[in-house]
Amino acid sequence: MERKRIAVICSWILAVSLLLPYVVKGETEAAEETFVEAPGAVLMEAETGKVIFEKDMETKRSPASITKIMTLLLIFDEIKKGSLKLTDMISTSAYAKSMGGSQVFLEEGETQTAETMIKCIVIASGNDASVAMAEHIAGSEQDFVKRMNVRAKELGMKNTNFEDCCGLTDSDNHYTTAYDIAVMSRELVTKYPEILSYSSIWMEDITHETKKGSSTFTLTNTNKLIRSYEGCKGLKTGSTSKAGYCLSAVAERNGVTLIAVVMAAPDYKARFKDAAAMLTYGFSKCNIYIDEKPSKLPEIKVKGGIQKSVSLKYKEKFKYLNTEGEALEKIEKKLTVPRETEAPVKKGEKAGEMNYYMGKKKLGCVPVLYKESVRKIKYEDWVKRVWEAYLF
Repeated sequence: MERKRIAVICSWILAVSLLLPYVVKGETEAAEETFVEAPGAVLMEAETGKVIFEKDMETKRSPASITKIMTLLLIFDEIKKGSLKLTDMISTSAYAKSMGGSQVFLEEGETQTAETMIKCIVIASGNDASVAMAEHIAGSEQDFVKRMNVRAKELGMKNTNFEDCCGLTDSDNHYTTAYDIAVMSRELVTKYPEILSYSSIWMEDITHETKKGSSTFTLTNTNKLIRSYEGCKGLKTGSTSKAGYCLSAVAERNGVTLIAVVMAAPDYKARFKDAAAMLTYGFSKCNIYIDEKPSKLPEIKVKGGIQKSVSLKYKEKFKYLNTEGEALEKIEKKLTVPRETEAPVKKGEKAGEMNYYMGKKKLGCVPVLYKESVRKIKYEDWVKRVWEAYLF
């Protein structure tokens, strides 16, 4: 009887010991989520795209004016292509003027530079300015929205669909997720970092020149974090009765850039509080190593090639994001490439890799590529070499 009782007690102890890690994990995850009040949120490191924190980040929700991040991305795409200049004059249509919600009160027929329109969109969240830019770029807002959805698919935003360019719509078919917002925010700030010079402006005056005369309008930034959170550089707020209060905030400290996305917060204070809490959490956990001075690469001998050797290049800079909150120790590098290769050699093909270690732990690697092509040597090449040697 005593043996049976001991066996039962041992079984209970074993069961509890097996379940305890899962109970503790669940409590830890719940505790982590309590510092974010909004139902949907994500914290992403911009350089690598790594998610540091998330709360229901894949649920589709109405984004309100966060939509304008995609609008801005397409605007800067056009500038990069050369089809749009910051100095181009943008005319306001009757339709653009008719936009409700947040606006900068553009009049029909009024013109502003593309740069001023960008400021109106990112600082004051002007719906009228967004539509005016969409019409200028694509001919109509509808055609511009088609481009928005194509761009979203290119970025892998699987849970996103746009129906307008400013987020004013209440349509259930206009949706995205916290994660997808982080993805398009990352694309905008990493590909076009100049956007942050606009999104970090607190106040700026613009001048309306219309048939009624000249008047001044003050753009005031809707993102209060740029004045209250150290390192915040923008990016975009949004709110409607359907969407609640949304925010995509970008902040940088000590070389680390973080993107905090909040969706459906109950009020405007909650969205800023949640974003600040995530950013503070992220900066306490993250530091990034970027190999700004990569080691010089050797030349590789080419057997049977028109050239005796071939140069190498790195595919990209090595970047390693540490999220353990520990300081990165001295990082060691180890190059793995062949001493000799055989022709033909194709430019851009992988020759080897540079590996990065911290102690015994491998942090990652960067591919090393052939910098040029080297074809096989032919009979006539040998004849030419002999003839040149004879002459010179």
